[in-house]
Amino acid sequence: CVVKMVQKYQSPVRVYKYPFELVMAAYEKRFPTCPEIPVFLGSEILHESRSEDGAIHVIERSCKLNVDAPRLLKKAGVEYVFFIQKNTVNWRERTLRIEAHNETFANRVVVRETCSYSVHPENEEWTCFEQSASLDIKSFFGFESTVEKIAMKQYTSNIKRGKEVIEHYLKELISQGITFIPRWSPPAAKDERAPAVGPNPGDILLDSGAAGTSREQAGSPCPPSEAASPDADKLDADYIERYLGQLTPMQESCLIRLRQWLQETHKGKIPKDEHILRFLRARDFNIDKAREMLCQSLSWRKQYQVDFILQSWRPPALLEEYYTGGWHYQDKDGRPLYILRLGQMDTKGLVKALGEESLLRHVLSINEEGQKRCEENTNIFGRPITSWTCLVDLEGLNMRHLWRPGVKALLRIIEVVEDNYPETLGRLLIVRAPRVFPVLWTLVSPFINENTRQKFLIYSGNNYQGSGGLVDYVDKDVIPDFLGGDCMCTVPEGGLVPKSLYQTEDEPENSDHIRLWTETIYHSASVLKGAPHEILVEILEGESVITWDFDILKGDVVFSLFHSKRAPEPSHKEAASPSPSTAGDNVQLIDKTWVLGVDYSRVESPLVCREGESIQGSHVTRWPGFYILQWRMHGPLPCSSSSLPRVDDVLASLQGSSHRCKLIYYYEVLASKDFRGSMSSLESCNSGFSQLSGVTTSSSQSQSSSHLSR
Repeated sequence: CVVKMVQKYQSPVRVYKYPFELVMAAYEKRFPTCPEIPVFLGSEILHESRSEDGAIHVIERSCKLNVDAPRLLKKAGVEYVFFIQKNTVNWRERTLRIEAHNETFANRVVVRETCSYSVHPENEEWTCFEQSASLDIKSFFGFESTVEKIAMKQYTSNIKRGKEVIEHYLKELISQGITFIPRWSPPAAKDERAPAVGPNPGDILLDSGAAGTSREQAGSPCPPSEAASPDADKLDADYIERYLGQLTPMQESCLIRLRQWLQETHKGKIPKDEHILRFLRARDFNIDKAREMLCQSLSWRKQYQVDFILQSWRPPALLEEYYTGGWHYQDKDGRPLYILRLGQMDTKGLVKALGEESLLRHVLSINEEGQKRCEENTNIFGRPITSWTCLVDLEGLNMRHLWRPGVKALLRIIEVVEDNYPETLGRLLIVRAPRVFPVLWTLVSPFINENTRQKFLIYSGNNYQGSGGLVDYVDKDVIPDFLGGDCMCTVPEGGLVPKSLYQTEDEPENSDHIRLWTETIYHSASVLKGAPHEILVEILEGESVITWDFDILKGDVVFSLFHSKRAPEPSHKEAASPSPSTAGDNVQLIDKTWVLGVDYSRVESPLVCREGESIQGSHVTRWPGFYILQWRMHGPLPCSSSSLPRVDDVLASLQGSSHRCKLIYYYEVLASKDFRGSMSSLESCNSGFSQLSGVTTSSSQSQSSSHLSR
């Protein structure tokens, strides 16, 4: 069995702010031995040649290296590793090309390295350096993995050391008064002898006093913001450090290789370097996994025109009033600070009034704005700012926020954000977490990346105040007033979304035809006089749980649950003269010939639901078969001569002049083992949200419960 392991490395462009000839003089000081690089034990020239005019100089050396080899190999006599290095310097073009490969174990391990020194394209007094390498392990006595780790560790540690050595010898030359080496020039005549190796400090008289102003500038550092990249398609090491942060050599290599791959293969807009880097971080710099994740995200962005969302998206007035989130200065590290008062947000009302797509598009616009603010802060603070901080206030969080469709919508949003905006969250500060928060956290946390979860800091009660709290991460003069600070915060206070603003399926979402999810949580229905709306749920085995959630938008209805052993035949009913704006689905399942108690049975007591009410409930099934959820129009019950009609019934009859009721509903079937302790079982509790009052009805016979909100 042949084991094949390949590793590649590509460096960014490193710039020495010194002329090429001076850098070459520093480079030659590394030979034949270099005490500054302990692993480099020495070298021997195998071959040397020069062109006739002395412009090209080729040296081939055998280099002896000391490596940290496994003890077993050292016992076998493997003490050192020999490399062949070929250097080709072109004084006319001012370039040096270095090609190296291993001689030891060449039939089992192939190491190839290519380095180049060249003149900076925008400043001829500067020198650029690049290097690339590959490690191809074919087989190595079962030590393939060990050899790979040793080789990559040794190589990456020597990369940084190599630059430091050049800078060390440059300073040494300058301390000796060597600040200028003349450029190569062709011989004046054939019989005139010219220096054979061009400007070599050992062969040429060096001028220490004629550097001039321009040469002094060339040897002095300039502000990072002025450092231009040697090539628009290449990355400068100074640029990486200034705008992207400190990266290891292998991390730099992954960024450059993925960037090169996109430039060569991607037909659309090339993402910014910080965007590419986020995907690499999200996949622990596994370039194949990061490439797959990034390509999927780029396809998603193109499909839904996300690049233009900041220009095209304008949040509706309702969202601006009731969405309790907004940007608020920055934290102590310079990260943009986003505040979300989740406990004050009517998530259920927003989902029902705006739909998931509008909420998702708003969240996407927030993420796009966050990236833009990071770039601005990077320029303002003079250091890389690649993520933002989110401060979440949970005061007011209660059972209403655990409403299943709302949490499902939240999970979908989290999934989209995790897939397309990785590593954008630098820190999440959660304050005033109530008792119900652990339940929400248990539901949501599995969908959040482990790297992201590690950035969460959670404070219950008033623990966020004082040392160890918010002041450790946010300046005191930025802490919002509602958290005890002195800073006025413009984030909306939220509140309940009026039910009159709830949408149904026949009312489109502000002509927003870009649907980011194909699934619709809610369905709308019309209940006609004499024609109830019914839903069929097939249960294949007992002990399942049917859950429901619906809102009565117009009129009063009676909700019931029935069971039948045989499947009913659906029939559609419509009003006598339905209008396009009010028409909704109306399905009848229970045949008029069916007899209650014979063909089907009632398993849930009738529940009168008034206009404007929200009802959540569940039913534990006892038998397999077909269950029918029914909504029928509510009318006054016939009263005997000895009793007076109820006030509610009289009012209902006065309001019932319309022959159509409207509702939106959602239902789901769960296995009983998944239901215990789940969100649906919690929905049976009283809400207590804002000014809402709750009434709970239960039936031990049907093992069900319903929760009403008015």
